[in-house]
Amino acid sequence: MRLRFKENAIPEMKENPLIYFDGKENKGKWKEIFGNNNEIYLEIGSGRGDFLIEIAKDNPAINFIGLEVNTNAFVVASRKIKENELTNVRGLIADAENLEEIFENEEISRIYLNFSTPWPKRRHHKRRLSHERFLNRYKNIIKDKAILELKTDNKELYEASCKYFEEFSMDIIEKDENISEEKSKYLSEYERKFRNKNMPIYYIKARFNK
Repeated sequence: MRLRFKENAIPEMKENPLIYFDGKENKGKWKEIFGNNNEIYLEIGSGRGDFLIEIAKDNPAINFIGLEVNTNAFVVASRKIKENELTNVRGLIADAENLEEIFENEEISRIYLNFSTPWPKRRHHKRRLSHERFLNRYKNIIKDKAILELKTDNKELYEASCKYFEEFSMDIIEKDENISEEKSKYLSEYERKFRNKNMPIYYIKARFNK
């Protein structure tokens, strides 16, 4: 569903010191921004921030960055970050195409892809965030043996992603064609919606080998 344009979204987020735009000037400085040496986990496509907020609450010793290109959605997440006073979370308005300009090599320890656009048409497959084109980008910003976790409601994307990861010489640690809510634990707004419709949630946990 298309979000209605919110003309105040950008000005509002620019007033929030925990939200960054573009982020290129912070390359190599993210630990300095957080003020500690904790591991940094990156969620690409954070939407309204439900997953990001809940996982950050339970893991105060890990730093989380939520990246989102859609300002209409992320303005909601920015409010939640501020309201919950989460010092271990930063929001980043940016395009995943620019990851290597935003993060230095080995800055990121884990990547989450939650209900990314499946891009079903063959000519659009390279836009998938699990495609080899993006895996190469991730490889240039992650630590060795970093973990990538993917959840989707789209079976074809799930099956294709398993293939992408294997062809990229990643180790698939775990995969599930209908992960339970208890095991899934942290739910995005999309996952909650799909579970309410009794739709299966596909899950992959894979490890990079640099």
